[in-house]
Amino acid sequence: MADDGRAAGGAAPSEDAYAGVDPELIPRLRQIGAGDLTAKTLLRWRNAPPTVPPVTLPPPAPQLVRKIIPGSRGNPPVAIFVVDPSPGARGRPAYLYVHGGGYVMFSADRNPKLLQEIAIENDCVVVAVDYRLAPEARFPAALEDIYSALCWLRDNADALGVDVSRIAVGGESAGAGHVASLSIAARDRRGPHIAFQLLLYPMLDDRTGSSRPAAPNAGRFIWTPASNRFGWSSLLGMPAGSDAVPAQCVPARATNLAGLPPTYIGAGSIDLFAREDIEFAGRLMDAAVPTELLIVPGAYHGFDLAVPDAAISRRFTASWKAALKRALTR
Repeated sequence: MADDGRAAGGAAPSEDAYAGVDPELIPRLRQIGAGDLTAKTLLRWRNAPPTVPPVTLPPPAPQLVRKIIPGSRGNPPVAIFVVDPSPGARGRPAYLYVHGGGYVMFSADRNPKLLQEIAIENDCVVVAVDYRLAPEARFPAALEDIYSALCWLRDNADALGVDVSRIAVGGESAGAGHVASLSIAARDRRGPHIAFQLLLYPMLDDRTGSSRPAAPNAGRFIWTPASNRFGWSSLLGMPAGSDAVPAQCVPARATNLAGLPPTYIGAGSIDLFAREDIEFAGRLMDAAVPTELLIVPGAYHGFDLAVPDAAISRRFTASWKAALKRALTR
């Protein structure tokens, strides 16, 4: 899901439950509390105001501009947000951002300052996609929305001043899961070229916490096995972990990872997704895809968003930002 400061509710874990958590990350956990995402609690989670309001850098920093673009392949129009730090400039890279939220929550403008920073630091055009959410819209609705945005970015590259050979895609949590699916779809459909994919604690495998038990020390905080089952079942329209789930719906079930773009994967060691992310990185490397993997000790799901000033959060953010800059300046 990638927590943004919204409280889940429920009883706080015992002090023993915090064993193995980086000390700087524990106070935030005490504030957030505990709880699973379910059909009964989804509306409350969606409507809960963030405890830390989103921050937008004021002008002269580039602002988020909302646009409505056509859907591709017969799909409805899609809302996007564009951040352009240098209007009129030519030959720049671009970054397509996909937000997290367990496939069922949040929106593309939930972290405007981050999008502005990426645009400024890389002198790149940033496009964030407001894809349709599950369970109201099931697979492949969100994927088609995101694919539409990728095609729009390519088709409007000249007007945007974008170099189509330097389009990167990325996101966190469920957004990163969608990005992994996007890269596979773009390859299989012979669609727009993707130069790099940035996957931050990606949600890749519906079997985690369902047909495959979670590691004993993983998934205790922020995003639990029960929440994972709900998120995936909402997206798929069938029970997570089921043998009936089509492989094309889930990145970790894809049998062929060859030909995917160079990839960065980062996650915390006690994140529910750590094992599936490590496995996916290994499979990418086996498929000769240039892959960088970072596992942060003592970090839970969305730790960098929950406690951005912690030392490990700053190191994590610096690592993926450096990887993105390298990819965009090649």
